[in-house]
Amino acid sequence: MRIVHIISSIDPVHGGPQGGCIRLAAAQSSQGHDVHIVSYGGPDIQRRAFGAAATVPHFAAIKWHLLPDPDWKERILCLRGRKQLRAIVDTASFVHVHGVWEPLLKVAAKIAHGKGIPYCVQPHGMLDVWSMKQKAFKKRLALLLGYRAMLNNAKFILALNADEAQLLKPLELASPNLIIPNGVFLEEFEALPSHGFFRERFPSIGNKRIILFLSRLHTKKGLDILATAFARVAGSYPDVDLVVAGPDGGARDAFINLVSQLHLNDRVHLVGGLYGKDKLRALVDATCFCLPSRQEGFSVAILEALACGLPVVISDACHFPEVRSARAGAVVTLAPEDVASGLCDILSDAGMAHAMGRNGRQLVRDQYTWPRIAASTINGYMQSIRPTLPAS
Repeated sequence: MRIVHIISSIDPVHGGPQGGCIRLAAAQSSQGHDVHIVSYGGPDIQRRAFGAAATVPHFAAIKWHLLPDPDWKERILCLRGRKQLRAIVDTASFVHVHGVWEPLLKVAAKIAHGKGIPYCVQPHGMLDVWSMKQKAFKKRLALLLGYRAMLNNAKFILALNADEAQLLKPLELASPNLIIPNGVFLEEFEALPSHGFFRERFPSIGNKRIILFLSRLHTKKGLDILATAFARVAGSYPDVDLVVAGPDGGARDAFINLVSQLHLNDRVHLVGGLYGKDKLRALVDATCFCLPSRQEGFSVAILEALACGLPVVISDACHFPEVRSARAGAVVTLAPEDVASGLCDILSDAGMAHAMGRNGRQLVRDQYTWPRIAASTINGYMQSIRPTLPAS
């Protein structure tokens, strides 16, 4: 198949959808398909994105169609994008749209639909109830101005888990749902860095145990919840520090102010975005991983932590109940006291933490690998375009 993925940006600072799109494309390429990615991404973004994806298997097989970074006019009218899309989409077997609220995506879907080329939309959590409440009026207006048509004309909406599919119901979309999660390439986690490299880079941490947060610094990621929870943990565990790794998504200043109010400045370390080997070094040196998000589609960061053998403490809004059923960590409410309790359980029982790490690695190996997920998406594409046979 000739598969064309459309995403508004490949910049890794925007979080999971970018990494997921690239890895899915690479996995599909490895299975013999002709896979393309169309996106905005000037030289600086290309350096960041390609550097972050340097360890992705089969990355070189992806065919790229990158537009210059958009100015305000391009963001609204999508003139350069429209011209590029007409040329690339025209010969596609299937178009996979990542995200929702961007003109590039709407234009791609309209072109595909007009040419009779099947496509799907993968919202990456952008249509669930929490997300729809953010800038609600603008999103309701956008649905009236073509985005509902984009969704309704899709062969299917690709939901990352059963919760996301359920949370789409209030929109009453015409397209059916297909549930396929994110994944990892096991090859990226077979030869992990040695312990200590991350601590050497940030000597202020010393030999303390590390609670690691690894995501964008955005309100929905629950940084305020994390800070309040850590304040409950810090006094009982003086040998534990909190490391917050990720690019600023608008919540950095508020988080720093809260940390200062809680008198935790010397116990909390903001280290910026970590990608590629630097990210693996942080995961290897951490004691546990924590993500108390208010909303997630399907966090690749959680999968990466599990693949590195870390026990995890995540909120139920991460929509990953398998962590609890596999005994790979704690799934807690958004109450800071519940997050703190999950962290304390892991910090106080090394044997249990080790078992959770082992269970997490096995969970990822059994269910969440990109080759398996790529095969599921190809099957979904084929099923959606296969003509219905008449009843015998």
